[in-house]
Amino acid sequence: MPSWAKDAKIGLSTINVRAEEAASKPAYREALKKRRCLVPADAFYEWQRQDAKTKQPFAIALKSGEPYAFAGLWESWRPPQSALLETFTILTIAPNSLTEPIHDRMPVIVEPTDYDRWMDPSTAPPLDLLRPYPANQMRAWPVGEQVGNMRNNSPNLLDEVHDTQQPLFS
Repeated sequence: MPSWAKDAKIGLSTINVRAEEAASKPAYREALKKRRCLVPADAFYEWQRQDAKTKQPFAIALKSGEPYAFAGLWESWRPPQSALLETFTILTIAPNSLTEPIHDRMPVIVEPTDYDRWMDPSTAPPLDLLRPYPANQMRAWPVGEQVGNMRNNSPNLLDEVHDTQQPLFS
């Protein structure tokens, strides 16, 4: 949520930001300069369109199974008559060759050796880190439709499904 937002509804459109646009958009410009963060993850989901009515969700993670961190930006926002709220957004970039058949964007994954560079607010944003993660170090697998419902929260959501109706990649 940008600090200047008047309404929480803007948060629905700021869950992620195109890395190549962050420096020029008022909602992200100052955060890119001064409020960079790392968002821990062990996998992320994207949906591959299979036909006009069907999307297959995929989980995407590192082949190593290790956790990693997305490049993020954070803000403080005070809703009317409420306590201060700390929020963040995840930077996205063009996909690598693994994620491209699934979705046209992917989150920016920061290498652990670059965490300090990304987090240092005393330096200019290290824009060279805003690149697709190497596809050969990642894997993707189809998962069940339950991942599409925010009420579902279980490690089983990452279980691979084998009954997809379409080829994994077209």
